[in-house]
Amino acid sequence: MKTPRLYILLASLLLVVSKYGMTQQTTEELINLLVSRQIISQSDADSLRAENAIKAQADNEKRTKFQPFFGRPVTLIGFLQARFLSQQEAGKPDNLEIQRARLDFRATVNEHFDSRMQIDFAGVPRILDAVLNYKYRDWLKVSAGQFFIPFSLDNTTSESKSDISERPLVVDALTARGKDVIGNQNGRDIGIQANGSVGKINDRFLLDYYVGGFNGAGINVPDNNESKDFSGRIVFHPLKNLDMGGSYYNGYGKWGTPTKEHVRKRCGAELSYTYAFASFRGEYIHGLDGAIERNGWYAQLTTYIYKKHIQLAARYDIYDPDIDSEKKGDSSNNRGFGVNFYFNNWSRLQINYMNRTEEIKQVNNDLIAAQFQLSF
Repeated sequence: MKTPRLYILLASLLLVVSKYGMTQQTTEELINLLVSRQIISQSDADSLRAENAIKAQADNEKRTKFQPFFGRPVTLIGFLQARFLSQQEAGKPDNLEIQRARLDFRATVNEHFDSRMQIDFAGVPRILDAVLNYKYRDWLKVSAGQFFIPFSLDNTTSESKSDISERPLVVDALTARGKDVIGNQNGRDIGIQANGSVGKINDRFLLDYYVGGFNGAGINVPDNNESKDFSGRIVFHPLKNLDMGGSYYNGYGKWGTPTKEHVRKRCGAELSYTYAFASFRGEYIHGLDGAIERNGWYAQLTTYIYKKHIQLAARYDIYDPDIDSEKKGDSSNNRGFGVNFYFNNWSRLQINYMNRTEEIKQVNNDLIAAQFQLSF
């Protein structure tokens, strides 16, 4: 219990703070100031320090326990992508559009709990991420809510970090994106996941793992069947800047006419390597939707040609929507080329040309895209 004298000392402390406008100074500095001005004695100062230490310890104990989010600081980040798109395909005029406009709210409760909510306002606003994370150690983190399905390197890479503005055909078709049978879910779903990193050597880990169960119906919607889907991904780091991984997905979904439940399986392999200013990445993905097997792959090379301000990118990717031997000839491929201008760490301009060819029925569907990105 504080003595009357300590109450007087605390009042004096507040008066000094008010008088000198020192709200940014530490408690220790303020106590030293009081001593130097002979407002309090050294013994009084020691009493204040002891009381402050007890209060600090109590506050620290509160922070280590789970508490509601009320009053917690929230970090707001986001990015805007505006682009000009010129498509050669008939009936698709040149267009200026807002490709993505995202706000990403992140809150830290304590050293174990944090949360995230990301909203995309381009077109019809919708929630992309809404997740609560619990981190026990580096080797165990548990996430619950709506977030990336742990499948594929490209799928789990944010569009704000993509070296080419268009995703590979096989990724768009087999990772819950634009051409997937379950519709465009931005590569996300609602579920629970455990992940972590193990085998630390110096400043890197040898292995990252992700394993989770999901509804399998997509974002912002309840499950549409009784089954739950499973997905897992493992990434090895045998050498610095070398990553090798594999992904697996097993579940069910409803689609078709009439709508009914079908099996939906995926498996994939990935490789990425960075050396100095150049990097390579590639993936192979195989999918099974009902009785239809699909597969595809891509290989991508990027290199900076002027410091880290100008980057060249090239990618070849191919996708076969039905690998049945009796239905050969329906595959398509892309040859993508681009140059990225990084003005600083929060803005860039991407200029891409995509040459698209089909195995049998040729479609004049090449495109040119110029996309400006502003991050904050």
